[in-house]
Amino acid sequence: MENLSSKTFKNEFITTFDGDETGNLQPRQTPGFLYSKAIPTPVKNPELLAWSDELAAELHVEKPNREDILILGGNLVTPSMYPYAACYAGHQFGNWAGQLGDGRAITLGEWNTPDHAAYELQLKGAGPTPYSRRGDGRAVLRSSVREYLMSESMFYLGVPTTRALALVSTGDQVMRDLLYDGNSAYEKGAIVMRTAPSFLRFGNFEMLAARQELPQLEKLTSWTIEKFFPHIKGENKVIQWFEEIVERTATLMVEWIRVGFVHGVMNTDNMSILGLTIDYGPFSFLDQYDPEFTPNTTDLPGRRYAYGRQPSIGYWNLGCLASAIAPLFQDTESLSAALEKYKTIYFGKYHIMMAGKLGLDEFRAGDQELIEAVEKTLTMLKADMTIFYQLLITLSPETTTEEAVAAHFSPSYYELPNKVNTETLHQTINNYQLRISRNQTSSKASKEIMKISNPRFILRNYLLHQAIQELEKGEQTLFLKLQEAIKNPYSPAHDEFFKLRPEWANDQPGSSTLSCSS
Repeated sequence: MENLSSKTFKNEFITTFDGDETGNLQPRQTPGFLYSKAIPTPVKNPELLAWSDELAAELHVEKPNREDILILGGNLVTPSMYPYAACYAGHQFGNWAGQLGDGRAITLGEWNTPDHAAYELQLKGAGPTPYSRRGDGRAVLRSSVREYLMSESMFYLGVPTTRALALVSTGDQVMRDLLYDGNSAYEKGAIVMRTAPSFLRFGNFEMLAARQELPQLEKLTSWTIEKFFPHIKGENKVIQWFEEIVERTATLMVEWIRVGFVHGVMNTDNMSILGLTIDYGPFSFLDQYDPEFTPNTTDLPGRRYAYGRQPSIGYWNLGCLASAIAPLFQDTESLSAALEKYKTIYFGKYHIMMAGKLGLDEFRAGDQELIEAVEKTLTMLKADMTIFYQLLITLSPETTTEEAVAAHFSPSYYELPNKVNTETLHQTINNYQLRISRNQTSSKASKEIMKISNPRFILRNYLLHQAIQELEKGEQTLFLKLQEAIKNPYSPAHDEFFKLRPEWANDQPGSSTLSCSS
């Protein structure tokens, strides 16, 4: 175990690629550079609010002393660190946005573990960078708590994700307009230390292609494959690499659908090259089931990034990446073919996932119709997705009448269903019971696969909102409970949270609606 303050960090990215080493934080275009040196701006009084003991043990990081807390707050940079902000571009809400970059994230360096695994350690909210544009590079307690808890929650759910090691308050006040409605107010500042093997995004490659910096594009691609995809060997490495990104992205989309996660801002600069969930902003889990739900006020009214559209956006974003790396190919036919495999890969994985959620022994011909019926029924009922699937686990084969079926699922209703809805539910469940009876595995085996496929605890926005409100008053009770609950999402150990979203949260900013500043 080593301390942040005594560790010798590696800096392979900045020693490999060209960067702006002036340390100038003035917002500007940085052509020819993949990063810019960006020293964190000190804060008034950094105090440790949360520390992930489990992640620290995995990384072999010692619990922070006072010097380490200064690092977490951006007040101390050790000699072996080289803080930088990465330069990348992206498509935002379907439109080319040009240069973007790390506007409030600063990577300190690469942390190597005794087993030679390497992780980038990054501060989010540590001050301005050349890519902050009109922003201040800071983060508020509200958004920092959300990222800290949610990234760890996703990890324990089994969803590929970046992770959060620490959360500190800064002692500073930060001005934010929560809903972009002109009502700015000061909020408490905070910083998250997050980690991943790499924070490279589709947008890193888009930036180089847009600037026609093709030698750099080729170099970044080769380095990425060698460092993060070392199993790719032989000729045609680039196409093999892209095929793996397609597969990882499809897997990620399936996992988001499985747990009911809505990212809220699936721009190409928020798409990880490693297939990780990255950049937690206006996210949400589904409460009532609605494929058209988006938690992001900026995504209204078009709902481009709604829950049910995320898989197709994954495909669209992969198309942007394919266009970016197309100059590396003499003939893009193989690239196009690899991209088109996405749909087959996605639906193959999706069907297996849904079979697990429903407790089917396998995905068979005809099961697609059942899956569609379940989704249509959920949409019609506007039932709570998490609670509905938990009730499906406990459904008895003897529950057959319309009244009994409606009563069994009543804990998942946000509003009482009408006659048409209960009839539809009854028909769907009867068809489901018939299919389950044809399983070649036992009822017990069916229930077990359902239990590991369907979370019982999800980190709902209203719980985050309540925890943030308490923290702003200096109270940690709910925050600490949630920090424990996220570690056992498939267990009934934290059933105090197993209930419908309360009515007061329906129109509460921060619970139902969020902006990109959230």
